[in-house]
Amino acid sequence: MAARPAWLICLESDPPSLLRAALLIATEHDPGLQPERVLGEFSNLRQQVASGLPNLAGPDLAQPLLRRLGELDFHEDDDTPVRPRAALLHQVLQRRRGQPLSLALIALELAQRLDIPLQAVNFPGHLLLRVPGADHLLDPCNGRRLYTRDCRELLARIAGPGVELTGSHFQVCDGRSMLLRLSRNLCHLHGAAGDHMAALKDAERILLLAPPNSADHLLRAAIYRELDCPQAERFDLERALLLSDDERDRVRLSQRLGELARMGRASALH
Repeated sequence: MAARPAWLICLESDPPSLLRAALLIATEHDPGLQPERVLGEFSNLRQQVASGLPNLAGPDLAQPLLRRLGELDFHEDDDTPVRPRAALLHQVLQRRRGQPLSLALIALELAQRLDIPLQAVNFPGHLLLRVPGADHLLDPCNGRRLYTRDCRELLARIAGPGVELTGSHFQVCDGRSMLLRLSRNLCHLHGAAGDHMAALKDAERILLLAPPNSADHLLRAAIYRELDCPQAERFDLERALLLSDDERDRVRLSQRLGELARMGRASALH
C-alpha cells in the first residue's frame, strides 16, 4: 500500500493544519523547500500582525486582521497572466502577492493563532471569508465587507451577468475543499504555463481529494495527451466514460478511445 501523502494527514488534526498542508503541497514542485523553516518564519508574521491590531473582542478583529495584512503589503497578485507562484504558499509569503485563496489561507492561519473566529466561504472564483454569524463576508485581498449586493456584483464579474446568486455560493469551505481548490488552481496555472509535469502532480492530487467524477479524469487525460502518454490517457478516458452520465460526452470519449486503439495497432505494426 502506498504511503499517504503528508499533506493529507494534515487534514486529520483538529483544526486541520492547512498552512502546513499547503507548504507540503508546494514541496512537490519545489523539493528544496523546508516547510518547518517557513512555519518558523510565520511566527514573526504573527507578531507583526498582532502588534498592529486594536484592543477588540475576537469576532471584531477579523476585518482589522485583513487590513493589517494589507498594511504589511499582502495583496492580490496582479500578474497577467497569473503564474503558479501566486498559488504556491512559500512564494506567496515571500512576495506578499497571491490569489484570494492563498491570501485566505494565510489569514485563516493567523486568525487561528490569534483566537479570531474566521471561516472560509466557497464562493466561486474568489474564495471569501466570514466571521460565524456575521451578516457580511470579507474579501481576503483587502478586508472589504461584502453584503448581498456586493456578492451579486462579484459573481457577475466572475461568472457573467446571467448567473444567479444562491445559497450554495455561501457554503463554508472545509479543509479538504480548500486543498482541492488550491490543487485546481495550481493545475490550471501550471498547465497555462506549459509545465505539464507539474500540472500532472496537481491533477493526481485532485483525484485524491475529490469524489470520483468524469471531469477530473478528463483533466488528467488531457495532461497525459500533452505528455504523449497514450496508455495513461486511455486509462483516464475509460474511467471518465464509466463515470459520465452525458450521452454526448460518452460518444466523444468512445471516439477518442477508438483513435487511441487504432494508434496502438499502427504502432505495433511498425
